[in-house]
Amino acid sequence: MRPLTEEETRALFEKLAKYVGENLPLLVDRPDGAYCFRLHKDRVYYLSERILKLAAHVPRESLASLGSCFGKFTKTHKFRLHITALDYLAPYAKYKVWVKPGAEQSFLYGNHVLKSGLGRITESTAQYQGVVVYSMADVPLGFGVAARSTQECRKVDPMAIVVFHQADIGEYIRHEETLT
Repeated sequence: MRPLTEEETRALFEKLAKYVGENLPLLVDRPDGAYCFRLHKDRVYYLSERILKLAAHVPRESLASLGSCFGKFTKTHKFRLHITALDYLAPYAKYKVWVKPGAEQSFLYGNHVLKSGLGRITESTAQYQGVVVYSMADVPLGFGVAARSTQECRKVDPMAIVVFHQADIGEYIRHEETLT
């Protein structure tokens, strides 16, 4: 377990900024203590500094995971966000999309959100902006990328894609053997 390099930190923060915007410092400087990001086996973990000090006594080979996995770096050194980061991104999300109850199941099976399943969308959402997807009962379901801006969403036909799927809570069941 090691700190992220400057290049890795930049890639991580650029990805997180797509979803939380200027709320990014709130992830690190929280009221319940200081938190940090650490890299272990190409995966980025989010943990408190208190737990980090306790983990320093565990050999690196024996350590399976620590804290919450936010994502991983691919072989091409791009950062891919995992669904395990949803609980930390949702409270600070700048742009949100709410889906109708009939479209929830479709999204949880890994499909994109169509205009017909769109309940609400945050005003001034730009095209290709990172969004957190909620149910109409304000339960975070996952995250994705806005395929169209808020203005365009009003004019498109009902079968047009408005949010590209990236991750959803159904992955806990579909990919439970690979999530750490």
